[in-house]
Order: sequence, then structure tokens, then C-alpha cells
Amino acid sequence: MKERTRAGRRVVEVGRPEKVLFPEDGITKADLAAYYRTVARRMLPQLRGRPLMLERYPDGIGEPGFQQKEIPRHFPDWVHRAELPKEGGTVTHVLCEETATLVLLADQACVTPHRWLSRADRPDHPDRLVFDLDPPDDDFRRVREAAERLRELLDELELPSLPMTTGSRGLHVLVPLDRRAPFDEVRAFAAGAAAVLADRHPDRLTTEVRKKARHGRLYLDVQRNAYAQTAVAPYAVRARPARPSRPRSPGTT
Repeated sequence: MKERTRAGRRVVEVGRPEKVLFPEDGITKADLAAYYRTVARRMLPQLRGRPLMLERYPDGIGEPGFQQKEIPRHFPDWVHRAELPKEGGTVTHVLCEETATLVLLADQACVTPHRWLSRADRPDHPDRLVFDLDPPDDDFRRVREAAERLRELLDELELPSLPMTTGSRGLHVLVPLDRRAPFDEVRAFAAGAAAVLADRHPDRLTTEVRKKARHGRLYLDVQRNAYAQTAVAPYAVRARPARPSRPRSPGTT
């Protein structure tokens, strides 16, 4: 069975709309498509022009999913694409430019789209820098405190910033960029800023990649600031039971 859904100026067919993707909550593929259609007005400005990585769960989140970079071969011609270099070849990514593409991704059981930090026209020059605040436990007070300390540092550097919930335990702190610096320079700056912050608060914050070396401290992760790396998109659904949370940023509401 298929369900025809109006999405902007197009009609998209959602196959097996009754398929349950979140078994503990009874959320179906049709529900997922309806959600993405509803939030498209706010979500699309955060996605347009950015290559996507698709986190898909064809059998629901109770079963193993997979991450897909290459656009599905059967996608219609109206879906925008970007062919970008990778080691040894190229990858053709989905570009989400309209509501219909969001609904189509839901039809493919793409629960969570992840976006590049750069746009397809200048893929090696990001317009976002991301600090990923990764706590050792579920105590969100530690995440909030780290975000406040990071904001203070960025204010000293006269850099604007805004927090975004990730739908998981941590926060992303985003810094908008003018796309003049390549990823290597951006990542080096982010690593330096994280090191300064960890030095100021060595009992609470760390830049140690190895979990065993963190000793219960919150990890300041800057590894996403690299070519072809992705971060969860604002308003995306996460593959978690019990009313899956959605990343939101005060700067995008």
C-alpha cells in the first residue's frame, strides 16, 4: 500500500505508510513523513545547499540501521544532487532543497539526516564551526556549564555562537563562518580554543580523544570540523525510543 502525500508543489508516494519505525512508541513511517513535512519551513533553511548523509532504519530502530552517503539510484530527477570528491573517486550526495525531498527521505526510512558543515559549491570551506560537548554521563548540568564557559571564551574572541541540542546527551555549540578559511585552518582554531578551555577548567573539561583518559570529564570534541564530516541537522528526529527528541537551536526558531 502507498500513501500519496502533498509536499509543497509535489505529490510524494510513501510506501508502506503503516510500517512501524519506533516500536516502543508506535510511530510509523507515515508519522515520520508528516513530521518532516510539518517542520520543513524551519528545517529547510538549515539544509539547503548542504550535502547530506542519511541515517536509515528500513526495519525500524529496533533493528540495525546504516548510514548512506550515495544518493539512492531510484530517486527521481527532481531531487537535487552534488557530486563531490572522495578518496579514490566521488560521491553523489542528496541536497535537500524542498519539502518533497524531506518526505521522500522519510519514505526511505531516513530517520535522521546529517548535514555537512560546508555547502556543495565550496565544500572545503565551511560556514559552520562545531564544538561537540560530549558528557561522560546523563547529567545535563555539566553540559550547560561547559556551554557557558565556551560562550565566555568565544565572547572574548568576539565570535558569535549559539547552542543546539543534539537530541542525545550533549550540545553542539555553533560558530557561523564567512567561508574564507579552509577546513584545516578551522579545525586547528577549534582545537586550540578547546585546549585553552580545557586548561582553564582541567578538573571538568578535556580534549582527550581516548575515553579512558578523560577520567569523568566532559569531552570537547572538534573532530567534526573536517571535509565530508557531518553533524545532525536541526529539527531532525533521532533514532531513540520514548518520543524521539529533535535537535533545536534558539538561533533557528
